[in-house]
Amino acid sequence: MQVLVLVAQMVDLAFSTKRLNQGNMLMTESMIPEDEIATLIKRSREAQKQIENYTQDQVNELITAMVYAVAKDDRAEEIAQFTVDETQLGNYDGKFLKIHRKTRATLMDIIDDRSVGIIEEDTERNLIKIAKPVGVIGALSPSTNPEATPVIKAIAAVKGRNSIIIAPHPRAKLTNKKICDYMRDALERCGAPADLVIAIEIPSLDSTNELMRQCDRVLATGGGAMVHAAYSSGTPALGVGVGNACITVDRSADLNEAAEKIRISKTLDLAASCSADNAVIVEEEIYDEFISKLESEGGYVVSTAEKRQLQDTIWQDGHLNTAIVAQPAEKIAGMAGIALPKDRLFFIVPEEGTGKDFPFSGEKLSVVMALYKVKSLEEAIATTNSIQSYQGQGHSCGIYSNNDKNIMQFAQSTKTSRVMVNQPQAASNSGNLWNGMRQTFSLGCGSWGGNSVNHNITWRDLINETWVSKPLKETKVIPSDEDLFGKVMSKFN
Repeated sequence: MQVLVLVAQMVDLAFSTKRLNQGNMLMTESMIPEDEIATLIKRSREAQKQIENYTQDQVNELITAMVYAVAKDDRAEEIAQFTVDETQLGNYDGKFLKIHRKTRATLMDIIDDRSVGIIEEDTERNLIKIAKPVGVIGALSPSTNPEATPVIKAIAAVKGRNSIIIAPHPRAKLTNKKICDYMRDALERCGAPADLVIAIEIPSLDSTNELMRQCDRVLATGGGAMVHAAYSSGTPALGVGVGNACITVDRSADLNEAAEKIRISKTLDLAASCSADNAVIVEEEIYDEFISKLESEGGYVVSTAEKRQLQDTIWQDGHLNTAIVAQPAEKIAGMAGIALPKDRLFFIVPEEGTGKDFPFSGEKLSVVMALYKVKSLEEAIATTNSIQSYQGQGHSCGIYSNNDKNIMQFAQSTKTSRVMVNQPQAASNSGNLWNGMRQTFSLGCGSWGGNSVNHNITWRDLINETWVSKPLKETKVIPSDEDLFGKVMSKFN
């Protein structure tokens, strides 16, 4: 679900001259990445071996303690503020919500799952499935969501009796270390080895690549380049796709509800998530009325001149300007030379085209939303597909509608892994209390997004399974040619 903003920036902080105390071993930044990661892998693997025979109750105790260590009120407040101070991305309320609430919801979502021993029995096919750990998980954590991502990935790993090594974005390295240290302390309080969770304290592109090469499974949340690197590492990898959420509002929608939830999605953590509404597509019949609703929620419709100013600020030399990522509207307005009223929370940019010549149709990682007017649901679907063929195909889209036929037509016709109905996209597609989606920050995007899975990635993706196959009570019988091939037989006469 998150974008690793300009992963290549990881080299900016590569190997200075500090020395760090990692565990019981003093490591220097002069170590080459291969040796550094090999040392961490050895520690991680030794820790994982100590819990590979843990019972379900023991595993559940570990992940419960790991979440409590970061999510209890005072600790969550500390982490939220620390994250904002270090990264200068997003805001305190968004960070607190994720570390305090999202981690709790994720724990609640998986705590009753069986992840040890027999996890599934298929009596019809006479199959028994047994869960077994993978080993060492290599995980990437972005700068945009560095507070809850390490926790959610770590408890998914430990739920499967794995260990995990987390490579953060350099912009969030101290946040990552703080959170991992709290989880390490929680593990030790439960009698488990702290090295079940290890943070790479001095991140670099080389060390991240080396981690992906040496670990047993990669969980890569990041941009396209990083996901490609994960798939090319030679290690089995779970990558997630690029987001660019498109939201349709049809004429049957509750416009007040839609406007409120779009504002919630667009402004949550100042749009640090790739699931924040990047484009809103509105039927012509309700377009003017809906603009008024968005304005009442704090939206600001830019003029033609302001659109150009905003574009020149958001994109520089053909690339997204990282200075605008997850920043408040007033700061972006100041950079763009726009006189923004004080009560405005997000920008609304009327748009008509899609693709590289219309950059507002792409992901913006900011409180800036493109707005499209369409004549019909069919045109809304076509616009959604056009936008996401440019960026974000396979990730997610949404629709505000009270017409089930429209909802299913939209779902059937868009190339997406998730359609969120009447929900704030950024707070919903990774799972929330009001829907049945699995809680995660890693969203598979299928072949559309260059991924191997479509679903929300959880602990079930971080285990091996042994299938025990017993003979069926009754052996299956191949039917006659007439029954099996039916009408096609006549085509061969």
